[in-house]
Amino acid sequence: MEQLVTTDWLAKEMGACDLRIIDATWLMPGGERNASREYLSGHIPGAVFMDIDEIADQNSSLPNMLPPAEKFSSRMQSLGIGDGSRIVIYDNSPFASATRAWWMFGVFGAHDVALLDGGMAKWKAEGRELENGKPSLRHRHFTSWMDDGEVRDKAAMLANVESGAEQVLDARGAERFEGATPEPREEIEAGHIPGSMNLPYGALFNEDGTWKQGDELQAVFAAAGVDMDRPLVTTCGSGMTAAVLLFGLKLHGKEDVALYDGSWTEWGSDLATPKEKGKA
Repeated sequence: MEQLVTTDWLAKEMGACDLRIIDATWLMPGGERNASREYLSGHIPGAVFMDIDEIADQNSSLPNMLPPAEKFSSRMQSLGIGDGSRIVIYDNSPFASATRAWWMFGVFGAHDVALLDGGMAKWKAEGRELENGKPSLRHRHFTSWMDDGEVRDKAAMLANVESGAEQVLDARGAERFEGATPEPREEIEAGHIPGSMNLPYGALFNEDGTWKQGDELQAVFAAAGVDMDRPLVTTCGSGMTAAVLLFGLKLHGKEDVALYDGSWTEWGSDLATPKEKGKA
């Protein structure tokens, strides 16, 4: 499959024995919306719900951190996702959380994985079929191993501040990046990693929620100062929307890109890490 598939493509492929559809909607905890309840009340036929909050490292004090490979494998098996599955992921989230799920699959060794362009919003706008409740699932074998080539930790980011070997691109809004507004999480300093660039993740989408592509996507990265000839690490508040930038870069053909999993929640809560404020 391509990295990005259309609603027309998915509608034609539905029912294929090897196709698995995942609803990876993630919403901020404590809000009025509930992703699991919304899934149960209406989802793309055959889709299973991937609870990103639960499929995370519960032993970490940081949100959304990658789980151990064996936990990811176990959860995918219980969702009926197996070796050889073609996987299409969508969401109905303002944070484009399907990209985080897509990245996780790549880290754990599954590569025949695509995003649904426009997600649930486009599917519903076109009046396509929905179903409610949970589908009947058959346990399948899912083999996972962790390829950490696209993962960066705090130690690697600290070393990169000194070396400048990898560009750093921050997906947060400009005011948070510049430190002009307080962080939403308590006890986290405002600002950004020294030397990083800012590209709010929403800039990668068209007005209808589909992805910009080709020259339009190139223009977005160029305006942010990205050098496509140099390796790059994406970051954000908690590793969620950093995956939006990473997917967009991959969609544009860039391969030497990684994601800082702890992101600003980890960096900003450590008094010892260097921080900058103001524009890049």
